[in-house]
Parts: sequence; structure tokens; C-alpha cells
Amino acid sequence: MQIRTPFKVRYAETDMMGVVYHANYLLYFEDARTDFLEHAGFPYTSIEQAGYMCPVYHADIQYGAPLRFGEEAFVLTRVVKSTPTKTTYKQEVFRADMNPATDKPLVTGYLTGCLVERSTFKPVSIKRALPQLYALYEKLVEPEQ
Repeated sequence: MQIRTPFKVRYAETDMMGVVYHANYLLYFEDARTDFLEHAGFPYTSIEQAGYMCPVYHADIQYGAPLRFGEEAFVLTRVVKSTPTKTTYKQEVFRADMNPATDKPLVTGYLTGCLVERSTFKPVSIKRALPQLYALYEKLVEPEQ
């Protein structure tokens, strides 16, 4: 499953060079990750209500071409790896008029999240704590070629 999360670059998200400041892509990715879970039928709020949180454990971002103020774009999100303790999302940024099947993404990110107890921030197994979510990830995972 791949989900497109649209956004429009706001002035406050750009730097002195007039392009999106590199750290702001993490905000776009986070919005897209929660959008992905919503579309998958397991909203992030249900994870929190069960007493857990899903922080980012690792982020790997490759910057290609910039976005500028006012441009419309989208993040294409999919799960590329799922283990009992971690989930890796591949997230690619495209301008609104680009085609992911033929165009190279502007930015590519791999974000790996884990599951932690909300009260202690102690890591827990997704498979044991939220078996429905783990089963969903297993169903939706699209390993890279």
C-alpha cells in the first residue's frame, strides 16, 4: 500500500536560500506516516490510547532537488520492512505534477520507528504489544527490489 500525502510549502519552512530547510522534511514525513496509518485503518491515536508511542529510531534522508515557497508537493509513503520490534517506512517527496512511476523523487527518506511504553519510554515488541498493528504491517510491507 502506498499513500500520497499532499502539502504546500509555507514561507516559514524555507531558509535564506529560498528552499525548504532540510529538517522540515522530517515534519512532512511525520505527517505522512500518521496519514499512512490512518488510511491503513490503524490511526496513531489508537496506538496512544493503548498506552504506547512510536518514536523514530533512525532516519536516513537523501536530498536531491529542492522545493521552494508556494510549491505543491506530496510524500509517497510505504512500509518496506517490518520486524517484531521495528518498522521502516520509505518516504519520497515529489512535486504535485510529478509521476512517481517515471520521475526521480526530490527527497527520499527511510524512517525506522519502534514501539515504546508511553509511561516509561521502554521499547516493547510490536508483535506482542499490538499484534493487530504487527499483522497489518506484515500485510502491507512492500520490500524493495
